[in-house]
Amino acid sequence: MLLTFLLLAVPARPNPGQAAESPASPAPTPSPRELFEDFEPGEFTELITAVGTWRAEPGHALVHRGHAYHGRQSLRLRQPASDRGDAERRVTLELPEPAMEGMQFSFHAERWTAQAPFSVIIEAMTPGDDDASAPWREIGRGDDIAVGGFHTHLQFGLPAGATALRIRHRSPPDRGLMIDDVRLQYPGPAHLAAVELVQPVLPVFARAVRNPVIGLRFEVGGTDGGIDPGTLRVLLGEGADEVTRVEWLRGEARPPALTGDADVIAAQEPADRRVSLTSDEPLGPGEHWHWLSVTLADDAQAGGTLAITIERAGGDAVVGDTGGAPNAMGPWQVRQRVGYAVRLPGDDDVHTFRIPALVRSNAGTLVAAYDVRHRHSGDLPADIDVGVSRSTDGGRSWQPMTITMNMGDDPRHRHDGVGDPALLVDRQTGRIWMAALWSHGDRGWHGSGPGMEPTETGQLLMAWSDDDGVSWSEPVNITRQVKNPSWRLLLNGPGAGIALEDGTLVFAAQYRAADGEPHHGKPYSTIISSSDRGHSWRIGSGVKIDTTEAQVVQLADGRLMINCRDNRGGSRTVAVSDDLGESWELHPSDRSALREPVCMASLLRWPHARHGDWLWFSNPDSTQARHRMTVKGSPDQGQSWPEEFHTLYDDRHGFGYSCLAPADDDHLGVLYEGAGSLLFLRLPLEELTAIPD
Repeated sequence: MLLTFLLLAVPARPNPGQAAESPASPAPTPSPRELFEDFEPGEFTELITAVGTWRAEPGHALVHRGHAYHGRQSLRLRQPASDRGDAERRVTLELPEPAMEGMQFSFHAERWTAQAPFSVIIEAMTPGDDDASAPWREIGRGDDIAVGGFHTHLQFGLPAGATALRIRHRSPPDRGLMIDDVRLQYPGPAHLAAVELVQPVLPVFARAVRNPVIGLRFEVGGTDGGIDPGTLRVLLGEGADEVTRVEWLRGEARPPALTGDADVIAAQEPADRRVSLTSDEPLGPGEHWHWLSVTLADDAQAGGTLAITIERAGGDAVVGDTGGAPNAMGPWQVRQRVGYAVRLPGDDDVHTFRIPALVRSNAGTLVAAYDVRHRHSGDLPADIDVGVSRSTDGGRSWQPMTITMNMGDDPRHRHDGVGDPALLVDRQTGRIWMAALWSHGDRGWHGSGPGMEPTETGQLLMAWSDDDGVSWSEPVNITRQVKNPSWRLLLNGPGAGIALEDGTLVFAAQYRAADGEPHHGKPYSTIISSSDRGHSWRIGSGVKIDTTEAQVVQLADGRLMINCRDNRGGSRTVAVSDDLGESWELHPSDRSALREPVCMASLLRWPHARHGDWLWFSNPDSTQARHRMTVKGSPDQGQSWPEEFHTLYDDRHGFGYSCLAPADDDHLGVLYEGAGSLLFLRLPLEELTAIPD
């Protein structure tokens, strides 16, 4: 659960045991702020907001949903696809009253493109300008706005008497400029306008450089001077013995990354359970995000909990007061799960790890497979191999990576990348099977075409391990067994396959149909299966057009249930089959029960002796973005997914893929993507199946 505590500009009150203060200074004028959350998404020509009235020509501006600095919406200046980048886009903001001397205008922004040309000019209109033919005066530029993430904060002084502002923008076709958190800052002494404590669900991980656990947002009003942020007094509770470093970080609204550089305000290696971190740098006018972060010992084990209490936060300013009276805010406590970072960007000089697959072997070993994306985070074709990691203690710790599929490294063939792995365990023999896609040259999703040869289309490979995932066979190409020559591509669904009660082996799969009517090269989810221990494979029929990256389970009544990523967005496609995928019938939960932002997901059936026969589902629980990683449980074979069995396990934004498997007899394991990392958590079944009070 995301917990937020907000202290707004209110009259100052003495702390217990503190003498009454002298009368407070007059309350400062609140600074208008607009986040665009209360408007219908889409184009506008007039938009009346807290900071004034926005006006735009048709097609120039819109309220964009699904991407924002705060919340879910922002304002976008969009370059239509028909333009060539030479058509300027403009939006005007009519101020609610003429600007007073010293007033400032600010917003957070990002480029919606890395391509040129890109320009942003901010202008002000002031009645009485000497040159009546040119009433707009340039007050700033934003040509160096960063790509993505709303990482750029722009702030400009307004000319006294200004009545309107204008933003002029150019960019390539179908690109644009995004702005959010627009403010008009009134002049006056700096004052603490708000302190917000934010407690996202952010597990902490062994091997991660830093683990943000709690956020503090300081909002400073006025334009003159600054506010002392003072001292964070921290008490380490449960799990304290695993903490090797505590940091106070400057940041942004989103939590800092697990790896990479960070702007450290103060840090301490705890000698005991109490830590004091002090800042001597004042906070200037505007918004400031700070994060408390910890580093765990490398040998910390997944499965426990870390408890931290902020006993005091804030400096020498009371919220809403300009006089500088002392104020101690707190205490606040946060608890986060302890997990294990199986792979982090930079491990073994690898840029990115993606596409998790996870199974528990007959011997109880957890075996994980994934893409080893050596040079960048992009999909095939690229320099990608398949890596494997193993855990023999239920995911508490993990062994070093081994490379199990490497089809070559010739740059003439785009390094013969192979990826998108899936795993399954043959329960009768113990053999672990791996399926993956090989791209010889440009033969990934977009570069593949009709045909069967590696020079024409991507190739579906199989490998296996008979020693619990330690070593693997050479890959075997099964493309000719299962692909229709007219299809553009056939590959497995990444994640985990299953072994049916009769021993049949089943992987989810997907194919891109032939070009032309009625398919237009669209994808279909399906399955491939083997009834002879993997010697030969056959393919089922397509479930529904525009579905991909499926997962499959066998229900208690023997039918197969397939759960598919649906490119229409919003929710998952779900279907069942009683003839091994020869035909499919849409399930009552189809396109209704499980929301998604168009992303891979995981589905697992786990009949448990004590907890019962459950289906488990994991994905980003959102229709807008890949964040809010959530496990959902169904006690009735997928007929319903009650809210009381939804468990949010990570609030972070990331790539969003995940894979479930039993970690041991009492814990569900989930291997999931961060931002280039692969993270593992142990989730107690006792907690997942409990009905809240």
